[in-house]
Amino acid sequence: MPRLYSNRDRPFHLGALPAERLARDADARVGPARQPVDAHGAGADALTGAIPEYRALLAPLLDGAVAPARAPVPDDLAARSNNLKASAYFLDATLAGVCALAPAQGHGAGAPPGHTHALVFLVEFGREPRPGEPGAAWIVGSNAERTDLRCAEVAAVLAGYVRALGWSARGHVAGDSNVDLGELAQRAGIAKAVYGVLAMPFLPGGFRIGAVTTDYPLAPDAPIAPDASLGWPDSDAYLGTGGTRPGHEDADLARRPLHLGRYPMERIRRVDEPTTLVLRDEIRRVPKRADLFTRALAGDLGEKPKRERTRFAVKHPLAAAMVPLIRALVPLQGTREPLAPTGFGGDLSDPQRNAEAIKAMGYHLGADFVGICAAEPWMYYSHDETDGRAIEPYHRWAVVMLIDQGFETMEGASGDDWISGAQSMRAYLRGALIAGVMAAHVRRTGHSARAHSNAHSEVLHLPAVLMAGLGELSRIGELILNPYIGPRSKSVLFTTDLPLVADRPIDFGLQATCAMCLKCARECPCNAIPYGPKVMFNGYEIWKPDVEKCGRYRLTNMKGSACGRCMKTCPYNREDLVESERLLQLAIDVPEARRHLIEHDDRTRGGQRNPVKRWWFDLEIVDGVAVAPRAGVNERDLDPARADKLAAGQKLAFFPPGLQPAGGTTLQAVVPLDRAAGLAAYAAAEAPRDARRRRQRSG
Repeated sequence: MPRLYSNRDRPFHLGALPAERLARDADARVGPARQPVDAHGAGADALTGAIPEYRALLAPLLDGAVAPARAPVPDDLAARSNNLKASAYFLDATLAGVCALAPAQGHGAGAPPGHTHALVFLVEFGREPRPGEPGAAWIVGSNAERTDLRCAEVAAVLAGYVRALGWSARGHVAGDSNVDLGELAQRAGIAKAVYGVLAMPFLPGGFRIGAVTTDYPLAPDAPIAPDASLGWPDSDAYLGTGGTRPGHEDADLARRPLHLGRYPMERIRRVDEPTTLVLRDEIRRVPKRADLFTRALAGDLGEKPKRERTRFAVKHPLAAAMVPLIRALVPLQGTREPLAPTGFGGDLSDPQRNAEAIKAMGYHLGADFVGICAAEPWMYYSHDETDGRAIEPYHRWAVVMLIDQGFETMEGASGDDWISGAQSMRAYLRGALIAGVMAAHVRRTGHSARAHSNAHSEVLHLPAVLMAGLGELSRIGELILNPYIGPRSKSVLFTTDLPLVADRPIDFGLQATCAMCLKCARECPCNAIPYGPKVMFNGYEIWKPDVEKCGRYRLTNMKGSACGRCMKTCPYNREDLVESERLLQLAIDVPEARRHLIEHDDRTRGGQRNPVKRWWFDLEIVDGVAVAPRAGVNERDLDPARADKLAAGQKLAFFPPGLQPAGGTTLQAVVPLDRAAGLAAYAAAEAPRDARRRRQRSG
């Protein structure tokens, strides 16, 4: 639910809960306490059976090799602790704290030798459906296992991050821990023991604990005072004054059926066809080898992009800690072949009920938006890039999800600085894990299902997100913009033959707004986003960006780890406030207000960096060691004066299927990118109105 009060002035390392208002006592006694468990047992059809293989995959990544040299991090121990806590919140931990270890006194006994401190965090339980609601039979009774999986993910990433900084670190989670997690949670001040069970004010629904022990010196927090109340300390805290999570949020969300999700997408108008023209019969399926980043890896763009492509995802130590998990998930993505019915999962004869249950499961596992579309043949890639084999469409439905990249971190960043790569990797990792578990659960019912992540996908995500009604095509071009979180998302999907009902595309007036707004084009560092009108490209009506300009900049950005500046500066990239929803509704209901809302965004410095939200260390991994960035750091802010200069004589290229590597081409063959032909192709592009007239004439 949107908040009343902005968190603009709240440092990110404090988290969303007003835990700093709780009384603390450094001398508080710590007693034995177990973690909260599910209120109800799992039924015969619960998704718990899909989780163990993912826990087994994450377990080896809780520990690992340490970088051969230490990073130039601050000597200030509080700054280090704040960075680690903020990193946990970035990964969607609910609360984090730090404690010292004293194994000789029994504090942290079992930690690896030399470990002196622990970052301890909790992840709250996912919201459950009420009895009889869609998805209840799959979800109820799975919360502890679902949340332990999330804790394992966070612990593996944070431990990998500390090791990339040059210190020893090991992750711990229930079922795979050498330390007493209940004791550490109390010492770090993120929970207290109440009648032998861990409890945390503000979180009556339950949670699970994870930790990272390390020899990285940190500043510890104090335990919660024994007499601290489990209720809200005052009305300001309950209402969320200062931007913290309000006490009424859980009750607000509980009034919504789980399958509808957090955001009221049901308020957005549905249409039969997308608001941009899609000529299905004119779309030529393309091989995965045609993807710009894949072309760079093969050498099509030259030696420097090829070299930088190999380290693109691992330039920052936090992103580098996520990539092994993302890659490890690929073998578990699933199957294309039909399966035999198993009888598991309950009655699956009603496609509408199935669709609602699938959405409920996606939201329970942590997706921000879930939609469904037909997996039409033109959405599939034509050929694999590694062995050149043809890909034949194989599933009827696609379950499509968006993962929010996080407003607060985006608020502190320029969009193309050293945290930008980690923003993408975090969303890719979370999406891959969610889609993988969901597809695994569907396969247990006897229906074929296969996840498609950024690491390996046989389906183009953009048309699937569009047709599933999760957004409209924006001026940014190859990006679907959602009405509630704007462009700051990454997508993931899984395809299946489970009977489902598709959603319809949406119309919230974005085409008219993007036609007036040029902010993403103005702020693009490489002038890759068009100032001009939409064109037809391979059967799609689109503001087609120059993917070569964009890709080259993202890959060879020496002052940052990637680029998402278009997302950062878009007027739809707003904080989740009641006021934001009012502005969205105004843009939908009053077309003449759109121009004023665009101008208002610039006047109020929307897209400007907010230093309060800047929590990460600027670091670059070079030869396996995190160092101070060799070329410095991008420190961009808004530049309204760029527009006229960039728009004048803008030259853009695009590369339709005829200018891309042919189907069957593998990474071993170099197909140089022909920019001159791309420029000519863009100059000769058909206008959408002409395409419509041509189709009308042809009947």
